[in-house]
Amino acid sequence: MLRRRPYLDPLKDAPARAAITSACASLRQRPTTVGPLPLITAPAAFTLGARTAWHTHPNGQTIWVTEGVGLVQRGGGPIEVIRPGDRVFFEPGEDYWHGAAPSCFMTHLAMLDVNDKGNSATWGAHVTDEEYGAAPPIDK
Repeated sequence: MLRRRPYLDPLKDAPARAAITSACASLRQRPTTVGPLPLITAPAAFTLGARTAWHTHPNGQTIWVTEGVGLVQRGGGPIEVIRPGDRVFFEPGEDYWHGAAPSCFMTHLAMLDVNDKGNSATWGAHVTDEEYGAAPPIDK
């Protein structure tokens, strides 16, 4: 028997909405769990310049880029460019952010597990324009 997670709309859910740091950009996400809980799979689409806040996942997260050009940065590391077909794994508790490039949208499939309390993420500080602006050039 399939058990589905309730639909959580990040544009209406305060913690998820707070994770979007650009006032003129947005994220669309619709979790589509098809296996036993607590696995979550969620396609996410970022408009130009949209990015998450710094955050961690208690059991890690894998993102698989399906379209566009994106950026990821792990705490203390450089900003990396990601493209369709790239798979990025973030370790449990690893602090990072990800989003679209300034001049290109990005979509990805996110895969993660919730912890024993049902939490999937802990949100931190917003990514500043200065942090985001340190991205390397995006060669299309």
